[in-house]
Amino acid sequence: MPLVSVIIPVYNAEKTIQKTIKSVLEQSLPDFELIIINSSSSDSTLNQISSFQDCRIKLFTYPQANASVNRNRGLLHTTTEFVSFLDADDLWKPDKLKSQYQALQENNDATVAYSFTDAIDENDNFLRKCSHATWTGNVYAQLLLDDFIGSGSNVMVRRQAFREVGEFDELLTNAEDTDMWLKLAANYNFIPIKKVQILYRISTNSKSSNILGSEASNLRIINKVFNNVPHTFKQLKPYRVANLYKYLSYKALTVEPGQQKTFHTARFLWMIIINDSTILKKMIIYKAIIKLIIMSILPKQLAKLLLDKFPKISDVSTFFGYIKTEI
Repeated sequence: MPLVSVIIPVYNAEKTIQKTIKSVLEQSLPDFELIIINSSSSDSTLNQISSFQDCRIKLFTYPQANASVNRNRGLLHTTTEFVSFLDADDLWKPDKLKSQYQALQENNDATVAYSFTDAIDENDNFLRKCSHATWTGNVYAQLLLDDFIGSGSNVMVRRQAFREVGEFDELLTNAEDTDMWLKLAANYNFIPIKKVQILYRISTNSKSSNILGSEASNLRIINKVFNNVPHTFKQLKPYRVANLYKYLSYKALTVEPGQQKTFHTARFLWMIIINDSTILKKMIIYKAIIKLIIMSILPKQLAKLLLDKFPKISDVSTFFGYIKTEI
């Protein structure tokens, strides 16, 4: 009998699925079932999966649907007490399952275990520290401010919790994991593993690159949650909105000159200012404005040359340093 169910929803992931599956099969905790939900892939994804001969892999094919639907489909096939999710382009370090399983076994009052996350590029190269939060116990207030979990590939959850809080919201096509972590945090305790164990892949085709879709889904979640939180938490909403737009501004400004969405990026920056005016005391907002102007008014090659020459202006990752995690 396996100890943990691992759910991988997959759609046309021929470039990454082998590495992702391999990172599961190499786990130091070997007692798991790997449930792969194939959502009508039309490339060589199925051939890539079939190259693995391992009885722990269970493959199910369904009509194409979004990640929420496919995660819920995966939950229907689980047989274990603990569940983890992994996106088809992300990777795990070999001790991920064992560390999280042990943490939940040793802490009966915790229902969700999570680890540190780093971002990698299409070639598995380190990009940046993504989320190294260490909040413990009741983390609801912190999650209201910021999704410090970092990705849908992070947590391990006691399966019973899904029976009580419900499934992933199938109307959400983006940020459905954020919505689920908030539902879990409203009812259960979390425990951190203070090690990098999740490698979150960022690529031009990844869902996270759809900044307008991310904006729409996150705003829907924010409005839904803050309409129902106790009065003492309502003051956090402007900071959560500002945090969202800090992230979206970073994403919008880390594209090649000529690929930026100038109007939307300017709107994102304005939304930061009106929701968190303290940003006006920080250099990052002015760097971001200057970078957007350079990208918008100069020819692409000249803009790239100028930004390469002045990397301090080009680097807007400082936005992450001003994401408020507590008030």
